Amino acid sequence: MDLITNLQTDKALLTATAILGLVGLMFVATKAVGFLGVLFDVFVKPGVSLTTFGAGKGAWAVITGASDGIGKEFAHQLAQKRFNILLVSRTASKLDKLAQELQQKYSIKTKTYAMDFTKGDAADYKRLAATIDTIKVGVLVNNVATNHEIPTPFAEEEERVLDGIVEVNIHATLKVTRLVLPQMTTNRTGLILNLGSFAGTVATPYLSAYSASKAFLATWSQAVGAELAPSGVVVEHINTYFVVTAMSKIRKPSFLIPLPKPYVASVLSKIGVQGGASIPYGSTPYFSHAVANWALENVFTTRFWVNYNLSLQTDIRKRALRKREREAAAKAKTQ
Repeated sequence: MDLITNLQTDKALLTATAILGLVGLMFVATKAVGFLGVLFDVFVKPGVSLTTFGAGKGAWAVITGASDGIGKEFAHQLAQKRFNILLVSRTASKLDKLAQELQQKYSIKTKTYAMDFTKGDAADYKRLAATIDTIKVGVLVNNVATNHEIPTPFAEEEERVLDGIVEVNIHATLKVTRLVLPQMTTNRTGLILNLGSFAGTVATPYLSAYSASKAFLATWSQAVGAELAPSGVVVEHINTYFVVTAMSKIRKPSFLIPLPKPYVASVLSKIGVQGGASIPYGSTPYFSHAVANWALENVFTTRFWVNYNLSLQTDIRKRALRKREREAAAKAKTQ
């Protein structure tokens, strides 16, 4: 009662209370509108048609890390959209098998180029450039990536692992993109999809180099996207939570963790649609990832999410180390 009485008699207090209430209401309304915008994007708003980038018109899609998981699914769905496909990955036998499968199933043309991106071999890139120069590239999917073998403190991580992450996740993306850009800018059309990670949105302890490489990808995508927009080349950073793949080591899908097929379908159907992403030239199109992306940026603080990641990766590391110990013990028994 005293508070109500004070509000009734003290106009300054009443005014201040009203202003604070209005500010709070505006804050909540802004967040609600933002969340509704995410839902509109992922469930209603259509993406740019892939015909804009040459689907069904003889154009090619270049896919790195193409032999498994998300890369392999991009190959299938882009072939289904009537792109010819250039597959680039490490294992020639896998590439040849996939190329034959795509030709038989979709009646499109394919090329393959086997290279180990961890080596950063200049001769490999030179030969890849020669192959790219023989085709008309409409789409580039920068999918190849590598991660830490298990969550590991930075000070204890092997140098070869750190070098591999930088070489594959950063250098390879830069180099392959530079190979396709001259013809894309000349033709004034092209689509570059850079497969990102939530680890680049919120720093992930014990995966420090991988997390930093994905943060680099997000920033670089925005910068290059702004540079290339006037030339008709579309750059999108695709922010991704977990997907069921060999790299993620997750075998069963869930609400937050889809199989590659529905995930890739969401990406290709929502070109130019931000979904849950807030950064320019970014997209988080898969519905549960979009909601999670919005929550990361609007619920709790960055420090909270970094500490959450620390706790999560600490637990994963403990389990991974126990598994290594069991495997070492089992191996010792057989010797």
